[in-house]
Amino acid sequence: MQPVILHTKRMELSAPTEADIDQITHICQDEDILKWTTVPSPYSRADAEFFVTQIVQPGWESKVALTWAMRQGGDLIGMISLTALDESMYELGYWMAPIVRGQGLMVEAVQRVADYGFAADGLNLGRIEWHAYVGNAGSASVARRSGFTYEGLLRMEGLQRGKRHDSWVAGLLPTDDRAEKPGWPA
Repeated sequence: MQPVILHTKRMELSAPTEADIDQITHICQDEDILKWTTVPSPYSRADAEFFVTQIVQPGWESKVALTWAMRQGGDLIGMISLTALDESMYELGYWMAPIVRGQGLMVEAVQRVADYGFAADGLNLGRIEWHAYVGNAGSASVARRSGFTYEGLLRMEGLQRGKRHDSWVAGLLPTDDRAEKPGWPA
């Protein structure tokens, strides 16, 4: 599968390339990205090179992991991906540069990627799943505002750098409206 370019009102979503390696390295120094994601810590330029060449490119080719760089005015501001859990269910993941957080850009990107995931001419998925370590209020806020339904706590489900963490899980179905759902943890 060739990478697909998506557009939102304020962004272009396109596959990260080798030209993005320095910016990915810079953004992944952020304490929150290191705390809440599985990126290596400390994060080096070699990690960004590996991500682009060994994860992003083969992920698109195999259709197993589709990763988009979020770009605003040509600048890389975040990353969003869909990773196959099975043939009709993918997991959503994302991170964003601290300088652009709080502007609703991630919700915009999540909704566009979900639209592509559910579209018959996209991935034609039956479900998109979201996971985050318990306490990741920022990620939960994005998922909640994107229409995901909170489905519960998975004990010791998440593995980050050799340590297990409790995780929240939520799901989005193609028939769901995108309105904010009640029932999320405080």
